[in-house]
Formats: sequence, structure tokens, C-alpha cells
Amino acid sequence: MSETGGVTRRGGRRARFDLLQAVGLPVLSFVVLVVMWEVAIVGLQVPEYLVPAPSKFIARFYEARQLLWDQSLVTGGEVLAGFALATIISIPLALVIASVHVVERALYPLIVFLQLVPKIAIAPLFIVWFGFGPFPKVLLTFLLCFFPVLVDSMTGFRSLDVRLLYLTRSMGARPWQTFLFMRLPAALPFIFSGLKVAIVLAVTGAIVGEFVGSNAGLGHVLLQGSSYLDTALIFAVLVALSVMGLAFSYGVEAAERLIMPWQRKDD
Repeated sequence: MSETGGVTRRGGRRARFDLLQAVGLPVLSFVVLVVMWEVAIVGLQVPEYLVPAPSKFIARFYEARQLLWDQSLVTGGEVLAGFALATIISIPLALVIASVHVVERALYPLIVFLQLVPKIAIAPLFIVWFGFGPFPKVLLTFLLCFFPVLVDSMTGFRSLDVRLLYLTRSMGARPWQTFLFMRLPAALPFIFSGLKVAIVLAVTGAIVGEFVGSNAGLGHVLLQGSSYLDTALIFAVLVALSVMGLAFSYGVEAAERLIMPWQRKDD
């Protein structure tokens, strides 16, 4: 009993140490970077309109916190809408392409061709076609997220050994049982790998869309800051975008751990 208790205590200490490393080391690195940045700006006497000191744009961030929060909701909504749309369409399409060779031969070359078209180049067309509302930003975000989720999902659905599918079929398993208990669990690591890439691209897509034409969002605030040479505001927006990207990225990782508990057990 005492040996079991000792193992439990050691496991608890190990978990706390891992948590301290996971949280403490990034925070420490960030603090060191900010201090070095502040010292360099003050020591070299860099003009504020070129590169502001961290103390300046952090103070600006606090002053404009309500504006940044309101515009973050706009940009965050566009990011989530485009990302969700790409997820809903890409994963079922990947299953169809991976399962039916005729569909793969017919659609996949067309999808690759469309992916080669620069998204930034067609963003002005979306503004012309759909106006300055949120839909062009959502559409551009969707296009940036679509391909990585599709390709990784196709790889995941093909990762299962075909002999296992033959085995389950010979044992009388229904197609939905084979998919639910074998193909989908085998594909999930690949799917989430694509989702992690896509969520980062989603933030980029929304901001690019707001650059091209918008009347709200963090991209719109960035354009305002650049027009007035308000570099402190520009860096404050960049901080808000970084926080948003981190939140969405950790959200995808949390969903991965929730949906794939066996992965958490292996870790």
C-alpha cells in the first residue's frame, strides 16, 4: 500500500513538474524577449514611430482594450466561420475521395489546380462580388483552410491497412461499424494535424480579407494605425492577433485531447 502511495506521489510531482515546464518555460522566454527588446530600444534610442518599446505598445493595448476587444470579436467570428465551413466540407469530401477512385480522378486534380491560384490575388474579386461585409473574409478563410484539412484527412482515411477492412468485413461488421470503430479513429490524428495547420491559416485569411476591404475587424484597425503612423497601435493589434491565434490553436489541441482520449493516455 505504501509503495502504491509512493508511486502516486511521484506521479503527481512529475505531472506538476511537466505542467510547470509547459507553462513556465514559454512565459519565461517571453519575459526575457520583452526585457531585451525594451533595453535595446532604450539603449539604441530607436524612434517610437519606427519600433515602439514594449512598454509603449502594452500601454496602448490597455488604452484601446475596448476597441481591440470589439474588433477581435468581428475577426474571430470570421475565423471560426471559415474554419468550421472548411472542416465540415473537407473531411467528408476527403472520405469520398479516399474511398472512390473515380471521384479522386475526377475531382482531386481540379482541387489542386484551384489551390494553386493565389488567394490574395482573388481577394479583391470577392470584395467586388460580395461587398464589404463578413462573407468575403469567411470565404477567403475557408479557401485557405480547405486544402490542408482535405489532404491530411485523405492521408488519414488511407492510413488503415486494407487487410483489416477485409477482416472486419469477413467477420460480418457493418460498413458504419467499420468506419466508426476503425477508419475514423485511425484517421483522427491526421485530421487534427490538418486542423492545427488550418486554424493558423484561418487567422491569416481573415486579416488579409480585412486588408483588401472592410469597415470592421482587427485588419481594419491595422490599416488605420498605419495611415496615422501609430506604430504603438499596430503592435497592440499584433499582440491581440497573437493572443487570438494562440487561443484558437490551443482550442484545437483541447478538442483533440477530448476526442482522442487514447492519445492523452499514451502521452
